[in-house]
Parts: sequence; C-alpha cells; structure tokens
Amino acid sequence: MVAKRKSKGAYMISAVAEMYEIHPQTLRLYEREGLLKPSRTEGNTRLYTDEDLERLEFILNLARDLGVNIAGIAIILQMRERMEEMNRQMQSFVEYVRSEMLTRFQQGAASAGAIVPMRKPVVVKPTQTRKP
Repeated sequence: MVAKRKSKGAYMISAVAEMYEIHPQTLRLYEREGLLKPSRTEGNTRLYTDEDLERLEFILNLARDLGVNIAGIAIILQMRERMEEMNRQMQSFVEYVRSEMLTRFQQGAASAGAIVPMRKPVVVKPTQTRKP
C-alpha cells in the first residue's frame, strides 16, 4: 500500500506509522537493523523525510508483498546502494571519455591529424617472380 504524501517535509514516527498502517515499534526495529536512518531533533524525536518514506515503501514492498525477511531486506538494500554507486561511477567515466574524445578530436582537427596517432604506411612492392 502506498501512502499519499501531500508535502515535502519531515514526519514524526506516529504519523508515518499511521500512514503505512504499521506499528511504531516496526519503524524502530527497521532503524535498529540499519534499514532506515531518520534524522533526529534536538529533543531526539525521529523525523522521516520524503526520501526515508520512499525507502520505507520499498522495504514494506519487500516484506509484505514478497515475503522477504529483515536480513534479506538488508542485503537487497546494500546491493541496491552498490549498484547505484557503480552506475554513478560508470556515468562519470562515460562523461570523462566523452569529453576526452571531444578534446582530442578538436585538437586533431586543428592539426589535421588523426584522433589516434598512426605511423605512416609502408608500401611494399611485390617482387617479380622469375620464369624458369
């Protein structure tokens, strides 16, 4: 079940528990297990952001709809974070290669050379065979 969120901001544990029809202890358990990391006020009250709620929805989908236990959820979340980090690194690498190619292409066009330096071709003349 996806709760409807009207505004951006932070939500207290009781509001989140009511929105998602779960017990506040379940949210505390998810925090103890490291699945959720709500921010805290100076008075130590948990505040859940929209990003926390998106993560909670994903957790609840895994638990309720797919029957994944807490250990499985932790592994899936960890793998998901690793994949996102690898995707960011890959995008950064692609952007670097793209800019490097553009720079080298522009330098090559200015000097009328090739993007990849090449040796001058060597022409080998075929030798004539003797007739017996």
